[in-house]
Amino acid sequence: MSQERSGPVERMEHHQIAVYLGAMAAGALVGWAAPPFGPGLEHAINPVLGALLFVTFLQVPAAELVRSLRDGRFLSAALVVNFVVVPLVVTGMFVLLPADRAVRIGVLLVLLCPCVDYVIVFSGLAGGSGRRLLAATPLLLVAQMLLLPGFLYLFMGSALADIVETGPFVEAFVVLIVIPLALAWALQAWAARRPAGRKVSDAATTTMVPLMAATLFVVVASQVPELGDSLADVAAVIPFYAAFLIIMAFAGKLVARLFRLDTPASRAVVFSGATRNSLVVLPLALALPDALSVAAAVVVAQTLVEVLGMVLYVRLVPRLVPAEKPATVRAGS
Repeated sequence: MSQERSGPVERMEHHQIAVYLGAMAAGALVGWAAPPFGPGLEHAINPVLGALLFVTFLQVPAAELVRSLRDGRFLSAALVVNFVVVPLVVTGMFVLLPADRAVRIGVLLVLLCPCVDYVIVFSGLAGGSGRRLLAATPLLLVAQMLLLPGFLYLFMGSALADIVETGPFVEAFVVLIVIPLALAWALQAWAARRPAGRKVSDAATTTMVPLMAATLFVVVASQVPELGDSLADVAAVIPFYAAFLIIMAFAGKLVARLFRLDTPASRAVVFSGATRNSLVVLPLALALPDALSVAAAVVVAQTLVEVLGMVLYVRLVPRLVPAEKPATVRAGS
């Protein structure tokens, strides 16, 4: 299969960070130069994101998912860093956020949900265990969708029920999680029984980088025209996003050490705790009332900060979590 994945596809995979940055830059340029295209591109977010998640799930064999549930230490570390440590960090930041309710909701939406797509790519580039993250993806998605409403209630209070409807949450769960996961497993079953299914599956997996680039382009291009007078509000949260990346690098390392994980698993936990699910929660932000429309731009701003931060993470996390020393070094101890 490695021979099939050659040419333009292979080159895109080798230079995927540059591809993603270029896609966001192109999206920003289109958004500023042609604002009327924004609403149409916004309608394309869910389809392209659903396709991206389908390809992501396709790389997680159903049997491997069952086996991954037995990897108790890694899964426990991933759950703790994302649903215990991250909420505590966000709690400390929350009181310092701008008082605007839409801004706060946007920050909460994006920071409380762990990433399930390009985290696998960046973690792998830094020597993290991409397979473990892939296998943990469905569990992290289900957990965040179940816990997010409760987290929002704790931070924003009962008044949140008057402005946030459960419908978009259920729709996002079905459209972006249930359907792509079911289709991926159906294709896996076909590929296991028929050569034609294997060919389709192999071809689909080569679209990961183009789909990620398309998703980033569509998201940025559709949301840049919405900034308008909200640019100052969006700019105000950028330091918080940068601080979050710094804090979670060390917090993730401590959690990995607490669970005594090996180096690839430890680096994967660091990336999982730092990267957020901005692409999947964006449809939730877009479904908010018009009075809270700034929340979507706040979510997209996190994506811009995070992708730039991941470029640094790829270089710095291997130093923060160095490779284990050979066992022979300890032979005489």
